[in-house]
Amino acid sequence: MATPGAEEDALARYRSPLVSRYASAEMGFNFSERKKFGTWRRLWLYLAQAEKSLGLPITDEQIQEMEANLDNIDFNMAAEEEKKLRHDVMAHVHTFAHCCPKAAAIIHLGATSCYVGDNTDLIVLRDGFNLLLPKLARVISRLTDFAEKYADLPTLGFTHYQPAQLTTVGKRCCLWIQDLCMDLQNLERARDDLRFRGVKGTTGTQASFLQLFEGDHSKVEELDRLVTAKAGFKRAYMVTGQTYSRKVDIEVLSVLASLGASIHKICTDIRLLANLKEIEEPFEKEQIGSSAMPYKRNPMRSERCCSLARHLMTLVLDPLQTASVQWFERTLDDSANRRVCLAEAFLTADIILSTLQNISEGLVVYPKVIERRIRQELPFMATENIIMAMVKAGGNRQDCHEKIRVLSQQAAAVVKQQGGDNDFIDRVRADPYFSPIHKQLESLLDPSSFTGRAPQQVAKFLKEEVRPALIPYQSKMGGKIELAL
Repeated sequence: MATPGAEEDALARYRSPLVSRYASAEMGFNFSERKKFGTWRRLWLYLAQAEKSLGLPITDEQIQEMEANLDNIDFNMAAEEEKKLRHDVMAHVHTFAHCCPKAAAIIHLGATSCYVGDNTDLIVLRDGFNLLLPKLARVISRLTDFAEKYADLPTLGFTHYQPAQLTTVGKRCCLWIQDLCMDLQNLERARDDLRFRGVKGTTGTQASFLQLFEGDHSKVEELDRLVTAKAGFKRAYMVTGQTYSRKVDIEVLSVLASLGASIHKICTDIRLLANLKEIEEPFEKEQIGSSAMPYKRNPMRSERCCSLARHLMTLVLDPLQTASVQWFERTLDDSANRRVCLAEAFLTADIILSTLQNISEGLVVYPKVIERRIRQELPFMATENIIMAMVKAGGNRQDCHEKIRVLSQQAAAVVKQQGGDNDFIDRVRADPYFSPIHKQLESLLDPSSFTGRAPQQVAKFLKEEVRPALIPYQSKMGGKIELAL
């Protein structure tokens, strides 16, 4: 057998489809090894710069050497070091020191592994939110345009997935938008609530730094403040164990799981509407819906969103369990779990937002199908209007009610037992009893008279709640998105 090349060797190993098939390059990089270890080196630089500014014997030459080698990472050397040391942080300390021999003695000075590990995680989480938020805003913006366009188009409403009063296509879309606006607020809050772990030492007491500064508490506090600012955070957690509280991860994944629930509901609605042939997601000219049934137009994008959203919703269970079993100042049984669940949550959220953006940019509405379904159900909904009109014309309510009861049951039998169209109105027209209102029947059956304030609600909601929430993201709305797969 021929020796496999690099490409064949890569194909012989499992790769997460979240990265290889779906996620954006930006989110993939955010959780990459290069981003992670490059951030470690920057954190070591921030620490050295701050320690120097507070009087520790660190030279400009050492700082410059570290600055020059931030991205000069020998990953092969680091891997060999980790095999020997069985410690990823010390492996990268040695690798950084190898290309910074003058600074070797002061790299990681006073710090514990979680100084780079946890602080990097917090930076990555923050940056992940910053990638997701404009994407979510774009989805809301696209759906807002859709809701505005169809604000007045009557459609059959459903409760219990049974025909109910009419609403409008735009008003139904506003239900989706409202959930996503809640998610936008939740993601912003979760991002803004993130703090830096800072420089806290082995068990969070800052003992090593207090020793470095010979008992000067003010310098230790200033060191924490300086490094926190350099990392782009306004605040650090005042107390930590060896790690920041793992409840932070619960908060982060909770809002992402909630986003997953919103998108699952939206895409389920779209799938149901596709079955009714009222609304369809985009369908490419050469796209194949089924290998066996050429006529099919499966809602595969919405199905993908639902599939991945279910995964996203389950991931919050990991940090819930992890936080509950962190003994005292920390245990290491969080590490392997967090490597998986944190990255997968953001990657999955990234994928479903991109997919939903693509869906929302190409939703197709079929007004004639919607109108036909309304015609099938509206006659029964109009019975109360007919009774009121007859009473105004001098009829007796009880007599009218009985007439309508009989006619509506006859029409229902035609629909349910014979598979025919709803002929209730034809029966009313044919009955001389209803002759006083025959000329009013068209106006009594106007679908727009059954949608209440739906159009006005759409206009007010979009103007007062949705568009103001999108203002911070106006410069990042971008063009349409095309899916690779």
